[in-house]
Order: sequence, then structure tokens, then C-alpha cells
Amino acid sequence: MSTTVIHYEFLTEDERARLFHVRPEPLTADSPLELQAVALGATLYSPATRPNLAKDVVRSRERGVTSSVLCLEDSVPDDRLADAEDNLVAQLGTVHADRPPTPWLFVRVRTPEQVTDLVRRLGPAVDTLRGFVLPKFTPTTGPGFLDAVREASERAGVPLLAMPVVESPEVIHLESRAAVLGELHALLQSARDRVLAVRLGATDFSGTYGLRRSGDMTVYDVRLVAGVIADVVNVLGRTDGTGFAVTGPVWEYFTSGERIFKPRLRESVFAEHGARELRHQIMLMDLDGLIREVELDKANGLTGKTVIHPTHVAAVHALSVVSHEEHGDAQDVLGRSGAGGVLPSGYGNKMNEVNPHRGWATKVLRRAQAFGVAREDVSYVDFLVASSHQ
Repeated sequence: MSTTVIHYEFLTEDERARLFHVRPEPLTADSPLELQAVALGATLYSPATRPNLAKDVVRSRERGVTSSVLCLEDSVPDDRLADAEDNLVAQLGTVHADRPPTPWLFVRVRTPEQVTDLVRRLGPAVDTLRGFVLPKFTPTTGPGFLDAVREASERAGVPLLAMPVVESPEVIHLESRAAVLGELHALLQSARDRVLAVRLGATDFSGTYGLRRSGDMTVYDVRLVAGVIADVVNVLGRTDGTGFAVTGPVWEYFTSGERIFKPRLRESVFAEHGARELRHQIMLMDLDGLIREVELDKANGLTGKTVIHPTHVAAVHALSVVSHEEHGDAQDVLGRSGAGGVLPSGYGNKMNEVNPHRGWATKVLRRAQAFGVAREDVSYVDFLVASSHQ
């Protein structure tokens, strides 16, 4: 069962023509890993205990979700783990039998043994999976997890990928961080053809110190956590060919509580696009905080986002579409490959320095393949409006 995903497939032909200068490409398991990693977008986590899991994943695809994690770890109480496993196997069996379009599906396990056991129990239905999310991934636990994914893949005859989660105290503790990240880098390099992306466990990072950000704040306002994210990207997210995609940490709010700070989402851009009411709805659901955090994720070298509610997906994906300006700048930079020098932006508002901006430009064009390029007069608000109709 080979699942093809394409962002914004729910739009009508007229909407695609109006919004996109370059349309998103269809992506499959045969697409380059670095492109698949970008295409993950907003990865929706769901507990494997959900009784209508098969219907839920089909419905989420219809709402624009392109990657989903079915969780057997922190979201499942210990005394319900066996029930969750049974439910997961049964629900994926239904997906296999019906063969509907689904997001790319991953299972978050607890142990390496769970990987091989689940693949055995799934039988032919293992072809519904793209891989496994590997929690509490350290230099000590990591080899067992990676070996289990490799062994399960070989036995099933299905290419299964790994997404390790960096979230353990050894990483957040300053005295051990550099050494542990160096060991993790070497370990992940040894399995480069199987590692899709590195995920960040910011909730676990915060929990190590008894911290939790509010919906008024981003993860970057929690300096302890922001420092860890910077160091993970520094070691594991390099663009010199040795790095991996590092995904944005979870956004865990979906309704607004009492606000302390004034919202920072500009009203004028929504007014210009006739979307004042949409801005109001975004405020009610705390999505303005998510929008700010996604922009900061991008600025800090992260790709995509972990989300816990379908309403989060549209915001992450709208901000992932490459703007017309970004695309033009990236093309200009890569068009001078090897020549160096400085070029004025076609928008007349910045300089593009060819050598320092080459890595950035490469990432932009990769994102353009996955999410497309907006027309010159189209903003992320237009994509939010189009998604709200869905």
C-alpha cells in the first residue's frame, strides 16, 4: 500500500490556480528522504486508544493532514497499553483492507521489542505504516531501536523509517549535552538511509525543570528549552550534508485561556484579505501563539511541527508555503552557484549574498516542492481562509 501525499489536495482547481505560482508536488515513499522530511508538515499525534482510529486518520487526510503519529507511549496509561496495541492492530487492519487515502502513518512505541512485535502482529497490514517514532532516544537506547526498525523492515519486506525523539535529561543537562549530541550524531549517521527526521521533546525538556509555557508564550521564551533546541540544531541539523531535518516541538493549546499579553498577530493583513472574523477565531483558539512559534521555528532551523489537534494543521501548512519573494531570492542565489558575490533582491528590499545564503536557498526550494509557492499577491492569510472552508 503506497501512499502518495500532496499538500492542499482538498482545494478546487480554481483555488489552486488563484493561490499558487508553483504548485506542491505529489510525494511518495520513493521521494528523496530530505524532501519527505519537509513534507511531514504538521504531524498530528493521536492516542492509539481511539475507538474510531481508522476513520479518524481517513478524515484527517481529508482535512489536509499529511503525516500522523499513532501513539502508544506517553498518551496511553500503562494499564491500557495492551488494549491500545490490540486496537492499533485492528484499526490498521481495517485501513489495509479498505485501502483509503491516509496520511503517512507512524507509530510511537515504548521499546524496541514493541517494534518487532507490532510488525509481526500486523502481518500484511504493516504496509499501512511509513515507520516508527522512537522516544527517549539516547546513545544507550538508540542502537536497540534502530536495529529493531531495520530488522522489522527486512522481515516484513516493507521500507520502514525511524524518527528518533531527542528528549532525555542527558540532552538538557548542560554538563552532558555536548558529548551526548556528538554520540547521537554518529549513531544517526550510521543509519542515515533509515532516519527520516529528528523530533524534539520540548515537553520533556520543560518537565525536567518543572516548567510549562503558557499559550501566551512560545517555547523560545523558555530560555532553558530554547538553548537546548539551538544546540540540537547546531549538531544534528547542519546543512553540510551531515545533518537531518529537525522538527518543531509540540504546540499543546487549542482553546484560549485568560490572556496576560496583548496578541501580536497583525490585524491589518487580515483586513486587507477580508478575513477579520478568521483572525477573531484564531485568537479564540490560541492559534496566534502557534503562528508566532512556527515562524520562530523556521527562523531557528526547524522543519514542520508536532501538533495535537486538527485545527493546528492549517496554520502550520499556511506558513510552510513559500512566498513569491522567498522563491525569487532563492532562485537568484542558486542561479549564481559557484560564482559568489552579492545580488539585490528582485523585491528591492534586501541583499542576497550568494555563498552564505546558499544553504538557506536550497532549503527554500525543497520546501517549495512540498508546499508550493504562493502567487505574488497571495499571503498566508489566503491559505488560512481556503483551509477554513474545508
